[in-house]
Amino acid sequence: MSYTEVPGIRVPIRMWTDPATVEGQAMQQLRNISSLPWLHGLAVMPDVHLGKGATVGSVIAMNGAVCPAAVGVDIGCGMSAVKTSLTAKDLPDDLSRLRSKIEQVIPVGRGLHTDPVDPRKLHGFATAGWDDFWQRFDGVAHEVKWRRERAMQQMGTLGGGNHFVEVCTDSTGAVWLMLHSGSRNIGKELAEHHMEVARSLPHNQGLIDRDLAVFISDTPQMAAYRQDLFWAQEYAKNNRAIMMALFQDIVRREFPKARVAFEDVISCHHNYVSEETYDGVDLLVTRKGAIKAGSGDYGIIPGSMGTGSYIVRGLGNEAAFNSASHGAGRKMSRTAAKKRFTAEDLAEQTKGVECRKDSGVVDEIPGAYKPIEKVMAQQTDLVEVVAHLKQVVCVKG
Repeated sequence: MSYTEVPGIRVPIRMWTDPATVEGQAMQQLRNISSLPWLHGLAVMPDVHLGKGATVGSVIAMNGAVCPAAVGVDIGCGMSAVKTSLTAKDLPDDLSRLRSKIEQVIPVGRGLHTDPVDPRKLHGFATAGWDDFWQRFDGVAHEVKWRRERAMQQMGTLGGGNHFVEVCTDSTGAVWLMLHSGSRNIGKELAEHHMEVARSLPHNQGLIDRDLAVFISDTPQMAAYRQDLFWAQEYAKNNRAIMMALFQDIVRREFPKARVAFEDVISCHHNYVSEETYDGVDLLVTRKGAIKAGSGDYGIIPGSMGTGSYIVRGLGNEAAFNSASHGAGRKMSRTAAKKRFTAEDLAEQTKGVECRKDSGVVDEIPGAYKPIEKVMAQQTDLVEVVAHLKQVVCVKG
């Protein structure tokens, strides 16, 4: 489908979904965003839903400003996936051992590594720039510098919520490895620090929603935020790279006779800021729950833990600021899902998937998400499907 244009306060809102199906609070958030004086354009993805401050599934292009809430607290959160030389026939009937090995090697929830992962010990891991990355931690906000040791131990860990590690198969039977995570606690603390600073600035006092407070170009506050933002985005990318390397090593050990080979890893952020040019104007484009889908860009759009995911290639639609959805998108809150569904419902909806089926992850039940097939059908002008994946193992935090 193409987009529907909805009137905004200062600029129109381009929506790749039926506006009538979007919850009222989310629509109000979008209208609030459309009132920002620095806004150049606003695109809304089909997985749109209510978020803190800024709506999840929104692409916000600003001229000379950036809104920390439009990135979210998990700076650089995103996906990585890689196709292997294994096929479904290589997988054992009982996948519980493989799931257990993943959980042993990659800490989940609030877990961390006892000792920081040494990337030099990981098979084929590119370590160029690793020392420089950690040296640049000394330049981040003073308020979080004491978190260095924890940040190093959390590098290569999953976290909780909707983060996951999966083994999938595609329609040809090929096995894929896929994971979803971000910048862990250090990204959260940096985000919350800068959101608080932004809310205190004089130019933000008259906004409709103070959670939409921005930093303005050529100010000390913007310079400090950009430094910490881009470092946290790099942390998230490195975090996924470390996890993927650990994941690949697990698979090599579990299938030694297969001599498993891996294609190039596909990786993409879906909570981040990028410097891009549209309409001849240099802009700061914030994607909160959206991926870059420029012409030829590979991306990953996951469904819920029982419905499968898509590997896609961007079509370069500039009306959407070269973006696409980041997943299926929630249709109910975590609290609502816990009230509505039971562990028995979860077991029923995740039949055939080796995963947790207890009350601790009921809020991630497929029924709490929008149908991924419908979401994909609404963005055929944004991406083309390269592969359709179905998970057979899913590790949650």
